[in-house]
Amino acid sequence: MTRIKICGITNLPDALAAVDAGAHAVGFVFAPSSPRYISPGDAAGIINQLPPFVQTVGVFVNAERALVNKVILESGINTIQLHGQEEVSETTGYPVRVVKGFRISGPADLDALSRYRVSAFLLDTYVPGLDGGTGQTFDWNLAREAKKHGRIVLSGGLREENVGEAIRTATPYGVDVSSGVENSPGKKNVQKINRFVGAVLSADLEIQSKRGN
Repeated sequence: MTRIKICGITNLPDALAAVDAGAHAVGFVFAPSSPRYISPGDAAGIINQLPPFVQTVGVFVNAERALVNKVILESGINTIQLHGQEEVSETTGYPVRVVKGFRISGPADLDALSRYRVSAFLLDTYVPGLDGGTGQTFDWNLAREAKKHGRIVLSGGLREENVGEAIRTATPYGVDVSSGVENSPGKKNVQKINRFVGAVLSADLEIQSKRGN
């Protein structure tokens, strides 16, 4: 089963729509430069109203450890995603699970993954000047190759029209979508969320069917 994360959540209705559609995790962006930024207090207000068994992920870009720990306590997130140029030493010692994000432009970008010991790697598309939310895809065969380093969460330009192909190509642990299910940055579209989740489930069923044969 491919896990689904809906990222860039800024309000409760969008969070509940993601969960109701079948998302396993919702993501909150704590990078102040992002148009999807949310304060730890506002994120806590949303998290406190979510049903049980939903993973909550906080996204940080080159944030100081003290700030990350403060946001963990204030918001109640149970996973952090470090999406900057964090060194290995900056990804250990946290009280919650860590996902390390990498921006991928070619095979050489995968070499660094072997140095990290984290719960999963999130692979996004490299675009100069952007730390994430690019809305652009990269070669999904690279994501498949990256699985030798650990669990892979595939991101970058995913939407309902292409997520099935992405899953069939890379068979990742999970997929992460933000702009692909939005009307505008931080404002989700419920129909797009539902169709995205449906496309993921269809791809999973197709893969399982082929394995059964």
